[in-house]
Amino acid sequence: MHPFIQPVQAASLMTNPSIQQLREWARPEEKTTQYGSASFISKVRNRSAKNTFILAGDYLGVDQNGIPLAKEKEVAAKVHEYLKSKEVISLERQLGNHPNFRYNCRLYITKEYARIPFMWYNMLFDPAEYKEEPDLTSIYVPEWPERLIFVHPEAGITYILGTDYFGEVKKSFLRMALYMWKKRCGIGFHAGSKVLRVRTAQGELKDVGFIMFGLSGTGKSTLTIHDHGLQGEEKVIIRQDDMVMMDNKGYCYGTENGFYIKTEGLDQSQKVLYDAATSRNAILENVKVTDDGTVLFDNNELTSNGRCVILRSEVAKTDDRVDLDKANRIIFITRRDDIIPAVAKLSAEQAAAYFMLGESIETSAGDPTHAGESKREVGTNPFIIGREYYEGNKLLEVLRDNPDMECYLLNTGSVGIEGNKPGKKISIKISTTIMKHLAKGTIKWTRDPDWGYEVPVEVPEIDISEYNPVSYFSAADYQERVAKLRRERLQWLAKYEGLKEEIIQAIK
Repeated sequence: MHPFIQPVQAASLMTNPSIQQLREWARPEEKTTQYGSASFISKVRNRSAKNTFILAGDYLGVDQNGIPLAKEKEVAAKVHEYLKSKEVISLERQLGNHPNFRYNCRLYITKEYARIPFMWYNMLFDPAEYKEEPDLTSIYVPEWPERLIFVHPEAGITYILGTDYFGEVKKSFLRMALYMWKKRCGIGFHAGSKVLRVRTAQGELKDVGFIMFGLSGTGKSTLTIHDHGLQGEEKVIIRQDDMVMMDNKGYCYGTENGFYIKTEGLDQSQKVLYDAATSRNAILENVKVTDDGTVLFDNNELTSNGRCVILRSEVAKTDDRVDLDKANRIIFITRRDDIIPAVAKLSAEQAAAYFMLGESIETSAGDPTHAGESKREVGTNPFIIGREYYEGNKLLEVLRDNPDMECYLLNTGSVGIEGNKPGKKISIKISTTIMKHLAKGTIKWTRDPDWGYEVPVEVPEIDISEYNPVSYFSAADYQERVAKLRRERLQWLAKYEGLKEEIIQAIK
């Protein structure tokens, strides 16, 4: 046991209750839906990024909040003293489901918040074995008077205090798994994964593995779960929705057995997600449910960050695997509105640069007070522990060693907003059709003179000329926007000392 870790002592410790028992304990907070599923409302309705701290030290990244070891010890001691008089649930689940990648995860939480382990139970796997000492631990006290989340990476432990938002416990274990995998010389990604089985331009029926990066709310889950209109021998196989761990050969280990989806705008037109979200096994969080159990996915009265835990097995087009044999196509999802094309093909160096830029918009899942504003997050991953430059350098190394892995920037926002004619929204249909043809290899490309990446000149089924941002601005306005964006990007990359120079040059 790491010297930082203290055993949890409680007035009553309830170890590994069943999911049925957890739901019974959570009943006082439950409103049962028309589908027989459970719904809950939390006091805190988004992640508390500004209240999250990593142990201060040499490995602390540029964008991470540090906390001194003395402060961690002081607060931890108070937490453990408090728990001695409480009823505490201890629940162990397994993150990852491959002999090469799996971690035993143990959650301790005060019993009155049983809805949180009830939801978490469905996110991970039954342990292959129960360990006396888990690999990763989170100690969760939602009723703590101060909101504070802090992580001791080497001890594999997270304390979550003063918030009752489920996303904190889900991400606490994923954050630690990212760090543990990095220590094993891998690289973890905030990305969904899937297989597109397609007929290629050469007529070959081929499985093409995709991973899709994106901040919450930018379309990552939608694109991960979409069927791309494939039928018959062509089809989609969905693997993961949130995080994957890649090795040096491009193999991607899955992490979770459930999906934690945003419900904003969810309706029957999104059949795969809708069917899973209306199952009796779904668990809703901060979604409006009337007294008679009617679920109002289109009602944002509680929050625009309504969520739902769904079982992966109830998502159509999944199979019995969570791993991806190879990330043949890597998609960096951004959501911008002026001069970013609908899709761009990237070199290895450009891919590492756009990974480091992590350009998108803020969403209600992160900071609702700034929702809709442009933002940058390395790897579109707010859960990195350690120096961020390592991530970009490592990705470049993997891409150079695997030239068959192709990388793309995919814009799910608009083009031409604030131009000299009305801008054009990039619909889900356009994005999913583009991805289908990326798999098939049926897009024709040309080099963009300003950014050096390749942009499409021909995409089957789409008039791609409508999505050429150059056509929406005067030449002077366009060049001014290019220059401004380049300055912003270079300023961002300059923060990360140690980042390989060729990554920075890819933006210049």
